[in-house]
Amino acid sequence: MRVSRDFRFVLRLALIVLLAVLAGCSLFNRGKKKGDEADTKPVEQVYQNATELLEGGNYDGAERVYQRLISRFPFGPYTEQSQLNLGYVQYKANKPDDAYSSVNRFIKTYPTHKHIDYAYYLRGLINFNRSAGFLERYVGQDMTRRDQAFQRQSFDDFSSLISRYPQSRYAGDSRQRMIYLRNEMAQADLHIALFYLKRNAYVAAANRAKTIIETYPQTPQAGDALAVMVESYRKLGQDKLATDAENVLKLNYPDHPFLRGDWPRYRSNWWKFIPLMNRS
Repeated sequence: MRVSRDFRFVLRLALIVLLAVLAGCSLFNRGKKKGDEADTKPVEQVYQNATELLEGGNYDGAERVYQRLISRFPFGPYTEQSQLNLGYVQYKANKPDDAYSSVNRFIKTYPTHKHIDYAYYLRGLINFNRSAGFLERYVGQDMTRRDQAFQRQSFDDFSSLISRYPQSRYAGDSRQRMIYLRNEMAQADLHIALFYLKRNAYVAAANRAKTIIETYPQTPQAGDALAVMVESYRKLGQDKLATDAENVLKLNYPDHPFLRGDWPRYRSNWWKFIPLMNRS
């Protein structure tokens, strides 16, 4: 029986397509084989693999393996620790939003975990470090002149750690970071007070300075805040308030330059025209 020419053409074309599909599947499986280890190994080995990636500084790779472990094994001690480690590797990989979400999820899911104090500490670190971003590290921008939301959240996170776990090994470092953050927030408010003072908005300047005294009384900025209050009250004709504030300033900061008529010193604006200049 003779086979028509058209039929032979179709048969050859089908064979070529079949071979191409098989070759493609082979290549796909060969490339995928190594990455699929997290889908086939037991939880102990998957966790070990993720930890080795973490210790080797491969944070993106560790993140993927920890996520796969959590997906495959939703319960158990390895999963609990992986959830916390996931937040850490995301933090190290400069993914603060993802890291903060992972740590919050860990705190809500495992509130009695043996490392829960570290979770609170890590949550504080995430916002602490992202408050000092590119501009401060590489350009020299004074971050106290920018939005303080991350600083305030970090301060609250460290405060939560100390109030819940005062004996934690991370409590001491958290207290030191809170002092730093408190000074930064006081400096930010002082910038605002001086901005108002320079523009003759004396009521606003006095109120902002008063906020510094009431909220951050032990900070280095308290003396400057008192000086702002003295100057503002004088300009407003509030002589008694000005005298009271000046007496407090003399008592607590007798060497303050304001008392010598040498404060504040406003900087010229010429530097604004120089790109990447330190604008603190």
